Amino acid sequence: MARPVVAIVGRPNVGKSTIFNRLIGERMAIVEDKPGITRDRIYGISDWNGKSFSVIDTGGIEIDGEDAILKSIRAQAELAIEEADVIVFMCDAKSGLTNADEEVAQMLFRSGKPIVLAINKVDNMKRSDDIYEFYSLGFGEPFGISGSHGTGLGDMLDAVVERLPEKEDIEYDDDIIRVALIGRPNVGKSSLVNAILGEERVIVSEIAGTTRDAIDTPFERDGQRYVLIDTAGMRKKGKVYENVEKYSVMRAMRAIERADVVLVLINGEEGIIDQDKHIAGYAHEAGKASIFVVNKWDAILEKDDKTMQNFETKIRDHFLFMSYAPIVFLSALTKQRLQKLLPVVQHVSQQHALRITTHLVNDVVSDAIAINPPPTDKGRRLRINYVTQVATKPPTIVVFVNDPSLMHFSYERYLENKIRAAFNFEGTPIRLFTRRKSENES
Repeated sequence: MARPVVAIVGRPNVGKSTIFNRLIGERMAIVEDKPGITRDRIYGISDWNGKSFSVIDTGGIEIDGEDAILKSIRAQAELAIEEADVIVFMCDAKSGLTNADEEVAQMLFRSGKPIVLAINKVDNMKRSDDIYEFYSLGFGEPFGISGSHGTGLGDMLDAVVERLPEKEDIEYDDDIIRVALIGRPNVGKSSLVNAILGEERVIVSEIAGTTRDAIDTPFERDGQRYVLIDTAGMRKKGKVYENVEKYSVMRAMRAIERADVVLVLINGEEGIIDQDKHIAGYAHEAGKASIFVVNKWDAILEKDDKTMQNFETKIRDHFLFMSYAPIVFLSALTKQRLQKLLPVVQHVSQQHALRITTHLVNDVVSDAIAINPPPTDKGRRLRINYVTQVATKPPTIVVFVNDPSLMHFSYERYLENKIRAAFNFEGTPIRLFTRRKSENES
């Protein structure tokens, strides 16, 4: 299910990134006491009282700023506001209520979204009285919080979770393969949807960014049911600020969350750019089965018997972290090689849901240990007691050992490669976790 979205919004230097880092539990956002340091929206996942939600950290809004960076920050925040189900409006107790706060408040009122007012930098009891002037903003009770100490966040999060919407996503049967198409603008996602369906179900335009939101399209082919989820193209950093397109990465991330298989489209005519890596990374980190689809293959006029092989080599070189993902070359326009796509989708979906019995995976790991025993660390050797698969989609394997600190990442990678060699798992990432074997386990 797609998670609801919470955006943290406010003028510069009120501590949004510090709160963001506390909510997601890691230092993803750069924290520096300097206005404008957070220029792009940053995304993370948080959980409170069993409710999971996505969090957007935005650059500070300066309403009157005409500087190009400030315009970009403002546009980023406006898009975050548009995407959010709940907005945390942050102000600063130290500097008090400012004209900029009041202007941001007007912007938020126009959004019509639920607002939780959080007053940061309430670091001691003396500052707790400083929050009362913020009642005048009209958002109800302000929550005094401290990003540096973490105080007050519980009450703020209770208010956030209360305002989150109930899930409204369409439920699909387990046997339906949900396929998300992602990629930068104008790689031909909508054209590919139409080519697969054989009809003009999605508007196709040469103008990048025509697809404004995710569109679900169910269909059936050769007895297998699918749902295609087309998304707005992911804009390169520096170009996401055009409000007229109403473009958002979050829509694509929501589509990825809902998918079983993700088609990462690459423009065969233009080749691979850095943004393609960022886009593919979202699918990889989400643990989804993935396929690289090189579209517009018909546009490459001078091809020989090595053109495809050379392009495949480039993909493997650029996407080392997704060596498991198969590659399909096609043309949505001419439907060249289109028939090869759905069989690969079905195959990687099966691999994504594959479950290996415990005795089989232990046999493979035992053989791997016999060939290459675990290394020692200061005289202590890692001992692997047993291995078991605990989940699918993606396949998740737990390795029980005497001491997890002795598991070096290179040996973990070695075990993963051996498991892949034995069971394939083509098209899907594998999650490998190391746990200490408890005393009462046999």
